[in-house]
Amino acid sequence: MKRQIFTEDHEAFRQTVRTFLSKEVEPHYEQWEKDGITSRDAWLAAGRQGLLGLAVPEEYGGGGTEDFRYAVVLAEEFTRAGAAGLAVGLHNDVIGPYLTSLATEEQKRRWLPGFCSGEKISAIAMTEPGAGSDLQGIRTTAEDKGDHWVLNGSKTFISNGILADLVIVVAKTTPEGGAKGLSLLVVERGMEGFERGRNLDKIGQKAQDTAELFFNDVKVPKENLLGELNGAFVHLMTNLAQERMTIAVSAIAAAEHVLEFTTEYVKEREAFGRPLARLQHIRFEIAEMATECAVTRSFLDRCIEDHTKGELDAVHASMAKWWATELQKRVADRCLQLHGGYGYMNEYQVARAFTDGRIQTIYGGTTEIMKEIIGRSLLN
Repeated sequence: MKRQIFTEDHEAFRQTVRTFLSKEVEPHYEQWEKDGITSRDAWLAAGRQGLLGLAVPEEYGGGGTEDFRYAVVLAEEFTRAGAAGLAVGLHNDVIGPYLTSLATEEQKRRWLPGFCSGEKISAIAMTEPGAGSDLQGIRTTAEDKGDHWVLNGSKTFISNGILADLVIVVAKTTPEGGAKGLSLLVVERGMEGFERGRNLDKIGQKAQDTAELFFNDVKVPKENLLGELNGAFVHLMTNLAQERMTIAVSAIAAAEHVLEFTTEYVKEREAFGRPLARLQHIRFEIAEMATECAVTRSFLDRCIEDHTKGELDAVHASMAKWWATELQKRVADRCLQLHGGYGYMNEYQVARAFTDGRIQTIYGGTTEIMKEIIGRSLLN
């Protein structure tokens, strides 16, 4: 079905993104996978191409557009290229809104130009060894010392953790913590006591640096408080809908792409003297996955339209996130099976699609948390 949500401008932007990927990302990606980290040069190139800070006002070096459909195009094309390691979506769509909506004028002028140029790579640090989806379990503390905070604690599974120059840290700023006692502090590269642990060894998304972070008596200036004191919980909840939509968008794009190249594979691969596509079981498998993708795409495009208008609620964002990511996982698994033994080989793109996509049902809120949000809204 022809999609109705994009204009000629969006499609022109799609070509720009494809050109960037073919020139600046795809030739280097295999090496980044081996290194476990992307090149800072690629971030700078993304900045020069205008791919960073799409929603940041032009006066700070950004694209000046709040049209979420441009972010959708970016996510879809990065997904199709298998370039999850260059976490532009995290930078733009997850962290960007915190800086544009919560930062003071002084903070915006200090941070946003580098955010848009690629000179200041960003991360957000919520998850701790003992606290994942449950923010009330956060133990990292920030003690008020008058003109600064003293930050102590640790975070784990932090995307962009090694490369990040700006890290938004969720910390307890009252002894009791909890929903009403958390604040957002921006920790900058080079602050004394801020240390990065190892680059974590993951089963997928190898080129995306994911790290442990440690804060040992880090002096964070008072002017690095982002948003309201003790207001982090509300700030986090406000921005989660877009984060979940970004993940859902990449999930359906990934499912469609793996189905696309698997369809071509079964047309060419022969078994028992004829192409796999001639077997009824294979045709049924492809038919089921194609239908599931088409139905999911229709729902996602409606959610994209609603979010672009500012009308998407947390419940439908949660529906989009859990459904699309579980579909991605299911399609990648079935397509790998259709590749047979070749599907288990890293040289085949279905293998990377399988391992790279597995995290999708976990980060940004697990499938179980999404269902809890939806269930509570219907039953409370």
